[in-house]
Amino acid sequence: MHRGFSRVLGELGTAFLGGGASWWRVFHFGALALVMALSPATYDRENRAVTANQIYFTAWQVLPWFTLLAALLSLVLIRIVVETTMSYGLSQYALEMVVRVLVLELIPLFAALFVALRSGAAINTEVALMHIRGDFDALRRAGVDPLRRELVPRVIGSAVSVVALAAVSGVIALALAYIGVYGFSPWGFAGYTRMVGHVFDLQVTLGLALKTLLFGLAVAVIPITASLETPREVRLAPVAVLRGMVRLFLVLVLLEGASLAVKYI
Repeated sequence: MHRGFSRVLGELGTAFLGGGASWWRVFHFGALALVMALSPATYDRENRAVTANQIYFTAWQVLPWFTLLAALLSLVLIRIVVETTMSYGLSQYALEMVVRVLVLELIPLFAALFVALRSGAAINTEVALMHIRGDFDALRRAGVDPLRRELVPRVIGSAVSVVALAAVSGVIALALAYIGVYGFSPWGFAGYTRMVGHVFDLQVTLGLALKTLLFGLAVAVIPITASLETPREVRLAPVAVLRGMVRLFLVLVLLEGASLAVKYI
């Protein structure tokens, strides 16, 4: 019995150390990618082309459909909130509630989840296969830094895509919220702009920008790190994709929870 208990403790300790090392690699890779993304030396001609392709396929190509979907979801939520507040005699709080819930919380998370499901899994699979085939080693032998050439552009593309989709959808949601309450009348514009200015003070705006940027970085950094940890066996590529996506969703939930705690607790 004593041996069995010791074995269980040993397995738990090994799992804990392995998990800690894995998360350290996530933070380490994220820090390297962020430093390279901010370095002008990263943006040579070839890297600019790779980054532009990532942004095109991740954001620009899906912008019309994502915008339409976000607008439909915004209309439904706006209608629910307006009708609910009116039924309780709290219609004066309807717009502010819509802006805080929809623009500050749901849309950035929705944009991150959309990019993660559409592009995060694809990036995870692509990087895992490149790692298994030894493509990164071939680039190193050719004198090319695979982090700068292949990985950082994917991180930049994902971050820009999440921020861009969230920004476009947020503007559309603000316009739909005004129309949902005032219709197409211009007479509510002054009060509406005052309310929006009150909600989006400097602290809230900086927090929203930081949260959205962290969402964008997480969408690429976590799947890529999970792919690079995969042993070089093709059969393990799906395991890397699944592990990366599970970690990503966990981090997105934790970031959103931390944001809510800072704002409202």
